[in-house]
Amino acid sequence: MISYFLLPQDFCVADLSLSDTPSGYPCKKPSTVTVDDFVFSGLGVAGNTSNLIKAAVNLAFVAQFPGFNGLGLSMGRLDLAVDGVIPLHTHPEGSEVILVIEGTISAGFISASTNVVYFKTLNKGDIMVFPQGLLHFQINSGKIPALAFVSLSSANPGIQVTGSALFANDLPTEVVAKVTFLDVAEVKKLKGILGGTN
Repeated sequence: MISYFLLPQDFCVADLSLSDTPSGYPCKKPSTVTVDDFVFSGLGVAGNTSNLIKAAVNLAFVAQFPGFNGLGLSMGRLDLAVDGVIPLHTHPEGSEVILVIEGTISAGFISASTNVVYFKTLNKGDIMVFPQGLLHFQINSGKIPALAFVSLSSANPGIQVTGSALFANDLPTEVVAKVTFLDVAEVKKLKGILGGTN
């Protein structure tokens, strides 16, 4: 007998042993899926903020949490020491929502069509959305460490940090200076800080 009804696929846990594709990872065989594929404990521990930006980001993208595959979701934890900053960056494949749990975070994004900056100081319980692909940032503007959780509208939203894209690369210093309108000495300094080559 031929069934005229197809059961929907409930989920597609990522098979991380296979290559990622534009539509996500291939699915694990259902017989190998366990409850652990739907549980992630990596956001419960504070990150190390003893670094240049005084911040840490713990991600739960599909590469860390295969259960997100195909669901259009991911999450992250932001720990910001006093004066900590999540530098100007973008997620080309997803919008982001931030929820402040502790402390005070000043956050903003820049409209691509008008260059208007939407900037606000957020307190415990506040949320803010950053539309897909737009440059945005977060700064701890309070007097205590800040904690926030973010959710993104893609299992693999991507991330490009503007400073790293410009200065942590092997593009010749003279070219970077030309396209950024910075002088060569400043570009060399930034490449030295961010690990680029001159």
